[in-house]
Amino acid sequence: MPEFDRFTLAVIDDIADREQASDGRSRYGAYLAKYAADFREGGEPLTPVDFAAVAWSVATFPVMSPGYVDVRPDLQPLTVHRDHDGRAVLCAKVGLRHGHLARRPASRPRPLDWERDPWGSHDDPWPVLVGPEHTDRPAVLLTATVLLPVPDGILLRPTAARPGRTLTHEAKTVVAALAAHANEFLSPLVDDLLAGGR
Repeated sequence: MPEFDRFTLAVIDDIADREQASDGRSRYGAYLAKYAADFREGGEPLTPVDFAAVAWSVATFPVMSPGYVDVRPDLQPLTVHRDHDGRAVLCAKVGLRHGHLARRPASRPRPLDWERDPWGSHDDPWPVLVGPEHTDRPAVLLTATVLLPVPDGILLRPTAARPGRTLTHEAKTVVAALAAHANEFLSPLVDDLLAGGR
């Protein structure tokens, strides 16, 4: 299990990727080959934004399990997509407990809230939140969607549209840049959201 902290949302383990590779080089590369059709549009390589989105999607759960990129378990999913202006955006879904909200009057009964996944570790600092098992009263399950623009400078124009070392290298490069961007700029936003419920 990767080591996560307040400011580490995404972790890449190239050693495990190589050690678990069916081709002896890269497990992620084998998945890229399996999803090769997603890396071409009319036989041509994708745009930098679309390439980043597809490379990230293949690198993360549920396509790869465990992923080439492991995402902190309380942030599922963490995705990359194209916004309305055609720019790349990182998108995190963050489950929030009522404690993250402004105080409520004590006179009102408190609705049910997110609960820790009963199958998860009870000492996990980043618990997976699930809906209440029994809903004998109202439940309010809050999720914040955090969007972070991805600068064009960390994207790259792929030179390969077919599986192989070049596609794997380019996909690993852009995925590593996206993970670093998430860890540096998305993690403080998520940390601020979760600070009220600690």
